Formats: sequence, C-alpha cells, structure tokens
Amino acid sequence: MKRDSKLSGILHVLLHMSSLDTPVTSEKLAAMMSTNPVVVRRIMAGLRERGLVHSEKGHGGGWTITRDLETVTMADVYAAVGAPEVFALGNRSEQPSCLVEQAVNAALDDAFAEAEALLMSRFAGVTLGALAADFRQRLKARHQSLEEQHHDL
Repeated sequence: MKRDSKLSGILHVLLHMSSLDTPVTSEKLAAMMSTNPVVVRRIMAGLRERGLVHSEKGHGGGWTITRDLETVTMADVYAAVGAPEVFALGNRSEQPSCLVEQAVNAALDDAFAEAEALLMSRFAGVTLGALAADFRQRLKARHQSLEEQHHDL
C-alpha cells in the first residue's frame, strides 16, 4: 500500500520556502516534491485558505509563507492538507451483526482513537520553527564534520 506523503512533502517545501527571501513558484515547489505543479497548487490552496501562505501571480510571483514559523504547528499543516487518514488499518465491517466482530471492532476502534489522539498531540507540539532549528543544527553538524575530515587530511 502506498503511503500518503503529502504532509511530509509540504513540510519539506515550507522549510525550504522559509529560508528564501523571494516567492517560490509552483514549478520550483513541484520539483522539490517530485510532483506536478497542479498537485502543488491544489495542496497550497489548502494552506492559503488557512492563512499559512500567500500567492502572487505574474512575473516575480509565487508562494510565500505568511505566518511566523513559531506559530505554525505540524497539526496546522496536517489540517490544511485535508487531514488525511493516518492509518491504513480498519475494521472489516463497520456495522457487524456478529458479536465476535463487534468485540474486535470495539477493541480496534479504541486503539485507533488512542493512537490518533497521541499523534495529533505530537503534531500540535511541533512548530515549523522547531523543525527549522533542527535543520540548522543538522546543517551546522554536517559542516563541522566536513571541516574535521579536511583537517585530518
């Protein structure tokens, strides 16, 4: 089963966008996400509706982030991309007449609800600012590692 990577992809491009001083076209975002610009425009429309991004048409136009990264959580972005299903698992039948299957469904439903609540809580606790800081820290560590390798030569 193919995983839905929309959230991961859009978080990726939002962090790239945050480091740029100019608007980014749908074509450039599509290249970053390895997808079609039409798909990007559809996804970004959900972000625009929630006030996370703005778009300008014409020469020099493109997409820009409109909010401070410290105020935007992964939960905000998840909701903006349509809150896709988080689990591929599900019940065989939603309204079973079999009592055994009812018991199985009840146990699965409880577990799914608990796991989804935990995931949404984690999403709400991570800002794009925190992701950007993590990226900068990783970049700094990579540069230091490369400098150490060159120093050892």
